[in-house]
Amino acid sequence: MPSTFSLPASRTEVVLEEIRRGILTRELVPGQQLVEAELAARLGVSKTPVREALKVLSNTGLVTFSPYKGASVCVVDASLARSVYDVRMVLEPEALRRAVRSADRTLFDEAALVLKDASGALADADHTALSLLNRRFHRALYAGCGNPLMVSMLDDLRDRAALITVVGWDANPSWRKEWAEHKAVLAAARKGDADGAAELLRTHIAAFLDHVLEAIGEE
Repeated sequence: MPSTFSLPASRTEVVLEEIRRGILTRELVPGQQLVEAELAARLGVSKTPVREALKVLSNTGLVTFSPYKGASVCVVDASLARSVYDVRMVLEPEALRRAVRSADRTLFDEAALVLKDASGALADADHTALSLLNRRFHRALYAGCGNPLMVSMLDDLRDRAALITVVGWDANPSWRKEWAEHKAVLAAARKGDADGAAELLRTHIAAFLDHVLEAIGEE
């Protein structure tokens, strides 16, 4: 898990982003035990920033703690997928609707840039890049909703949602379908069609939940 980051504010943040990236790119797989000493040696740091990073990732849902096994990568099951996606289907379309109604089309410039980057990743079938770009794209849609609490609530779901997406794509790489849907959502948003964009996004989220449930053997 090589470090490719410019140095953030603290060593803990560097470690946090490295472990998060490892989980979301499947270098660290669901259920894998996360041993502090091993991670510290791999990242060239002491165990303290690793310990702090694992605590943060536990709060965001990527890591779970067991009294017997310690920290491990969260395992996605049907209950988790339904819980996260039920909340997303309520909040994300409404946040997008509000962002569109703000009439500030520049709010979606970041989403457009992500789509442009995704075209290259799709051509290369770069699953890792697409996973990280997917996370950025969805945040770019809701970030301008004008409600900081709504943004914070959706941000709190981002890691769990990204992990669920990775599981779905790992079982059945349907990313071309999802990115075509992203393009349609963004087109509606940039035209000012708040209700249309919100409905396209809700349908997109619901369809991917079905995809994930099928992938893990649940209906």
